[in-house]
Amino acid sequence: MDRTKRHPATKTTQTYVGRFAPTPSGALHLGSLVAALGSYIDARAHNGLWKVRIDDLDEQRCLPETTEQIITQLLAHGLVPDGEIIQQRTRHERYTEALNRLADNALTYRCRCTRKQLRDAMQTGLASEGPAGPIYPGTCRKRPVAEHEVAGIRFIVPTESIQYTDRFLGQMEQSLSTTIGDPILRRSDDVFAYHLAEVVDNQTMGITHVVRGADLAALTPLHIALHSALFPDSPQPVYGHLPLVLGSNGLKLSKTNHAPALDNRHARENLMAAAAYLGLGAFSNPPTIDEMLKQWTRQWAEQHRIVDTESSKES
Repeated sequence: MDRTKRHPATKTTQTYVGRFAPTPSGALHLGSLVAALGSYIDARAHNGLWKVRIDDLDEQRCLPETTEQIITQLLAHGLVPDGEIIQQRTRHERYTEALNRLADNALTYRCRCTRKQLRDAMQTGLASEGPAGPIYPGTCRKRPVAEHEVAGIRFIVPTESIQYTDRFLGQMEQSLSTTIGDPILRRSDDVFAYHLAEVVDNQTMGITHVVRGADLAALTPLHIALHSALFPDSPQPVYGHLPLVLGSNGLKLSKTNHAPALDNRHARENLMAAAAYLGLGAFSNPPTIDEMLKQWTRQWAEQHRIVDTESSKES
């Protein structure tokens, strides 16, 4: 799905590779734009690549026309990706290979528990709420599921705590067994989970830096654990989580909460609103979008003390 040409400012000699990975269950809104803009200018500040991946694993919820709408919105806001735009619906073979590798290392098991059963377990106190939904109590891990039964596949999380340093949030630590439990990697209807696809695609796309919304910070230790299990000899991406945009009701602005879609006719205004959430300066007389992005990239590099490695080599 090659809709774009390489951004003229991009140099392929750099090691930084970032990404923006929207889910096409709805159009981009202001919250999406903050994540897109933050990841874009971080890549440009590092003189690196910025790739776009469409997270359309659930094909019933993710429509092709919405994917086209999202790409149009990005381009209208001057956010031009490098190279081919990847769609997860075309990559099932890679996810199956990863699942098989985990199974070979005895890191998965089959699970027949339904979402309703987990919600009911929360009502009765047998399960509690975590950052990714009900914390799985390990029911099917204790009582193996027969091969003939329809079942999903879960990942056995490590018992030790996961620690990592977030570029924007600082030192983070989490015990997956108590905060998430064993997560589902493939549902019983054969739809792959976000966690597995995210980790596999970051590796195969060569992603070195993940800049995304703070709502995903609590899932990062899980992604680190999966990366370590699947790619033990490869460094994990560097993570940084951006501020969330909240609605008037105090909830995260999202498609679920019916956030209004970005109007491409007001791209400069949209970008300035997103930039404010990132601590970037406004313009009394907004220049062209391209110039705005360049100025914000310089500001971002100064704020986060990012060294232009190409310039430093020449000086």
